[in-house]
Amino acid sequence: MRRRPLGAGAPAVPVVGYGGMHLSIEGRPPEPQAMRVIQAALDAGVELIDTADVYSLDQHDIGHNERLIAAALAGWGGDRDRVIVATKGGAVRPEGRWESDARPEQLRAACDRSLRALGVERLDLYQLHAPDPKVPFADSVGALAGLRDAGKIRWIGLSNVSVAQVREAQSIVPVATVQNRLNPFFRESLSGGVVSYCAEQAIGFLAYSPTGGGRLNRKLPEHPVVAAIAARLGVSAHAVVLAWVLAQGPTVIVIPSARSVEHALDSVGAGDLVLTPDDLAAIDGAEFSRA
Repeated sequence: MRRRPLGAGAPAVPVVGYGGMHLSIEGRPPEPQAMRVIQAALDAGVELIDTADVYSLDQHDIGHNERLIAAALAGWGGDRDRVIVATKGGAVRPEGRWESDARPEQLRAACDRSLRALGVERLDLYQLHAPDPKVPFADSVGALAGLRDAGKIRWIGLSNVSVAQVREAQSIVPVATVQNRLNPFFRESLSGGVVSYCAEQAIGFLAYSPTGGGRLNRKLPEHPVVAAIAARLGVSAHAVVLAWVLAQGPTVIVIPSARSVEHALDSVGAGDLVLTPDDLAAIDGAEFSRA
């Protein structure tokens, strides 16, 4: 699989990572199956796993995905040292809702919980889950800088941010990665310049929901443009879309989730799929309805 630098000062990783969210939220598979999915992705060459403390059912289940990933890695026969685990803080799950809480004291407490859940002394990559409108952005980023200075995290990342927010964060601390949504249905990270800014700054762009997510994901096999390309190349529609996302910038890395081994392996297969300029132009110009 092709490799790209995770970010400035960070090593190169395969261009397809794995997002653990769907193994821990509503509709999650049994834990033995979830662990098989993670380990199958690792066996196939994945070296980046993305998680978050709030990938769980509610506030009583916080850290579920982190603990699951830790258990899967502990029981895996491969080289643990080559795997980077990225997690996030700055969100909460009261009664199952998704809400922001990026107060510095909350981030410090969340970081400590993530260290315990993952069973490590230092987090590889710790990301601000989202800017909190109730908290000055600089205060949240400053808390991450303090955690890095304390030796609790190695690299700092941001998620769900604009170019202006990335620049503001860079004035405080080096930013290794940005994790934003990017797929043919939602292209705001392209139109807003985040993908191109990350390329200019050698910041890894981690594309979440790279095939649309949920019901949009299920529409891809019937999409006339995507389906035609997939049939010609003998690959899945989802692999075609992952290849399109990867083509949007030289620092883009996709982190698709999967609840089954088959789906996880299909995503990994997109890591070596390169679309022609005509294929890319056809997807660029196609309509992807969210209805």
